[in-house]
Amino acid sequence: MPDPASQNRRLYGRSHSHALSARKQALVKGLLPGIGLPEGDFDPRALFPDKKDVWLEIGFGGGEHLAARATKHLDTGFIGIEPYLDGVAKMLTAIEDGGLKNVRLQRGDARETVERMADASLARIFVLFPDPWPKTRHWKRRIVSDAFVAQLARVLAPGGSLRFATDVESYQDWAIERFARSPHLEWTARRAGDWRTPPADHTTTRYEEKRLGDAAPVFYDFVRN
Repeated sequence: MPDPASQNRRLYGRSHSHALSARKQALVKGLLPGIGLPEGDFDPRALFPDKKDVWLEIGFGGGEHLAARATKHLDTGFIGIEPYLDGVAKMLTAIEDGGLKNVRLQRGDARETVERMADASLARIFVLFPDPWPKTRHWKRRIVSDAFVAQLARVLAPGGSLRFATDVESYQDWAIERFARSPHLEWTARRAGDWRTPPADHTTTRYEEKRLGDAAPVFYDFVRN
């Protein structure tokens, strides 16, 4: 039976919350178009011909994790997808302040963008603390679905890795069930500490520090076989 979330295309509600500052408005108007993604089908590697790999972060929020990764790994190309204008504007600020030339951004629904990406074109994918849609009647809107997991596995290169994190208990069970159904993703955990302890290379964000969820964060790492 198809996952009901696979049939639902609504991912988020409002796309912005408050008025942007003059600087952020200028960045959205001036910087974002030049570092956006192409229309139609595309190969992420072609956007970064001088980089060894391309990594994707889905729902980067305020951009802290994405900016930290891009700053540390200048030899890697990064794509960030975020539906909320406020988060995109914050990431644009980080890109300008850090002089980052290895980041491309897309404002919108990650599912639609991933569908356009070439097979086996990404080395790493991060889906960190996505909107949990905590009410049961809204669970079908969660980004993790059988169909989307299949798309993530398709664009991930063999040996590539995928990390999912959440601090919502119902989403922990929901997500691991759907990732486990994929024949192409192997969960790397061997003991509870492997998912209960933040990975050594993880960058903690202000969202995490607020502890807004109902459970301690978990981090599920998978490898593409």
